[in-house]
Amino acid sequence: MKRSKNFQIDTGDLMRVVTWNVNGIRAAIRKGMDDWMAKIDADVWLLQEVRALPEQLPKDWELPSGHEVVWHPAEKKGYSGVASFSRVGMEEITRGIDTELDPDDLEGRVLTTKSGGLTCINIYLPNGGSGPARQAYKDQWLEDLLIWAKQYLNSSEPVVLVGDLNIAHTENDIWNPSGNRMTSGFLDHEREWFSRFLDSGWHDLHRIHFGDRKGPYTWWSNRGQARALDRGWRIDYVLANDAAFSAFESAEVNRQAGLDCSDHAPLIIDFNF
Repeated sequence: MKRSKNFQIDTGDLMRVVTWNVNGIRAAIRKGMDDWMAKIDADVWLLQEVRALPEQLPKDWELPSGHEVVWHPAEKKGYSGVASFSRVGMEEITRGIDTELDPDDLEGRVLTTKSGGLTCINIYLPNGGSGPARQAYKDQWLEDLLIWAKQYLNSSEPVVLVGDLNIAHTENDIWNPSGNRMTSGFLDHEREWFSRFLDSGWHDLHRIHFGDRKGPYTWWSNRGQARALDRGWRIDYVLANDAAFSAFESAEVNRQAGLDCSDHAPLIIDFNF
């Protein structure tokens, strides 16, 4: 699946796209992230919660062979941030969304790039778990995202909106739905918003591939035996517009890579354009 830097989408072209919340890229590198990136062998990597400035990375660390990168760290050190890697060429389009909450996207939440003809919206959506004020921030951010994303939804070119969206949409996306009704990430109004987002026209590729079943999950708490017993949440997504959905081939969650390197597993999507 190797591609040249000047790869452009055309009939019969394969492209592998991965979204992964690495829960701190410096820690993930120490835990073997590079080995997993080599095994998974993707064309585009969309990473969230990198929690580092480029100059804070290990001095001897190198980008995966043939890749280029655009970093969008948070202004606050050790917090949030996203990064997009590509070995099929990459053009930065924009950062952030049209929201008055954080107009300059100082939290490093959204990076939109174009790789090989595929537009990739890399998102680390706010978490509302720290209290009412932060939940209100998340709720408004969601409504702003719904409006902002419409400009890409009806594009004739393929677009994917991916990342850690911090919401488990349905009861199939969480191991213990009854015990989490009042937990941020599974609140009724958050799930209703997600339904509205999908109803606007986005396609949830993970759920389309795996069908009406529990999981597979992409995040596990470090508490208790959640990781060992696979008692998780599905909060990492690849959502596609119609043009990208028409090229969708398959989805995979690499649970072991998540257990080794992060508290999230990488979600792998293959396209055949």
